[in-house]
This record gives sequence, structure tokens and C-alpha cells, in this order.
Amino acid sequence: MHDNSAMTGLPPSGKLLGLDLGTKTIGVAISDGMRYSATPLETIQRTKFTADAARLLELIVENDAVAFVIGLPLNMDGSEGPRVQSTRAFARNLSQKTPLPMLFWDERLSTSAVTRMLIEADTRRDKRAEVVDKLAASYILQGFLDRLRINP
Repeated sequence: MHDNSAMTGLPPSGKLLGLDLGTKTIGVAISDGMRYSATPLETIQRTKFTADAARLLELIVENDAVAFVIGLPLNMDGSEGPRVQSTRAFARNLSQKTPLPMLFWDERLSTSAVTRMLIEADTRRDKRAEVVDKLAASYILQGFLDRLRINP
């Protein structure tokens, strides 16, 4: 997912929403308008698709976002497993509710990297669970933003 075709359809400016789709939660992050930095926004407790999508659509409006960057949970060898298929299905369903572009970004190390950071920062386990998803979304989005600056 690290090629220029991933950037097609991306408006030249505007805030981006980063998503880390888990089975129980959706971590959400937002970029600034200049697309330099990603900030954790919130963690959505997943219920059913219509409710999850409705909250994401509200976040688009509230934050004036122009596109989604969705973490793609590839296997460590780069192959696609069932989680990738469910992520793509979620994106397909969401694309029927909004015209915003949806870009995928390799998220293989995001959750483990964020968890390691939190452990090093000595965050209590119960607190880690609350923040890891939105931090993972922020990590995914920041990786995408960094690539945009290097290779727009």
C-alpha cells in the first residue's frame, strides 16, 4: 500500500481521518489541515455498522475532514488474511454512505509499537486499553502523512 496509486483521489489539502478498525473498537485520529501531524481523536465502541458509520460521518462534519486513511492489517509477511477482507468490506460499505476517498495504509506494526510505547511510559494496563486504539489510528495516520511529505 506504499505506492503512489494509494494517493489517487486525495484532495490536495484538508484534514484526514485515520482509522484503526478493530473487532470491538474503531480508533480514530485526525490530521491538521496542513497534514503535518496526526492527533488521537476518539475510540468508537463498535455496535453495528450503521451506528459505527453514523459516528464516523458525524466526525467528518465536526472536523471538516476530506478523506479517510484506513489501517490495513496485513499479515507480517505482507499477505492478506480475513482481517484485511473485513477491513475492505467495511470501507466498501462506508463508501456507499460518503463520497470521501478512502485510502489504505499498512498498519502491521502500529498496535504493537503503540503498546510498547505505553508500556515504556508505564501506563497502567486498564488505561492502555482505553487509549491504544486511537493512538494506533494516530500512528497509522502519521505514517501516511510522513510518506505524503516525502513523496507527494
